[in-house]
Amino acid sequence: MQAALNEAQLAFAMDEVPVGAVIEYKGEIIAAAHNLVESTQDAMAHAEILAMREASRRMESWRLQDCTLYVTLEPCAMCAGAAVNCRLKRIVFGAFDEKYGACGSAIDLTDGLLANRIEVIGSVMEAECSKLLSEYFKKKRGK
Repeated sequence: MQAALNEAQLAFAMDEVPVGAVIEYKGEIIAAAHNLVESTQDAMAHAEILAMREASRRMESWRLQDCTLYVTLEPCAMCAGAAVNCRLKRIVFGAFDEKYGACGSAIDLTDGLLANRIEVIGSVMEAECSKLLSEYFKKKRGK
């Protein structure tokens, strides 16, 4: 999770919503990304999507069934749906997103109703992840 938090800090420095993600396969980080929505003006440039794309390239497969996604914020519906589609084994996230979270908070797309069930673990380094997000939004609202 620390590697995902490092990615989130890069996003913060770029004035992006500070969300970072890494994908692990057999104990090795095979992909790392952070939000690039604002800099690319691409609503789909979420950290999770970018990390899954990179992992798929590295694995030479769209199936990431033996991989774990570590992300600083609970994935939204788009990202949770993509995780289901690429058959991720596990999602580990830091901060809960009561408004948009799709791994149990607002809705749960990982429970097996769509396709495969994904193991979900929340609250990992939650304080650190939440603090960075809070700092970012305080800064934005202060403008």
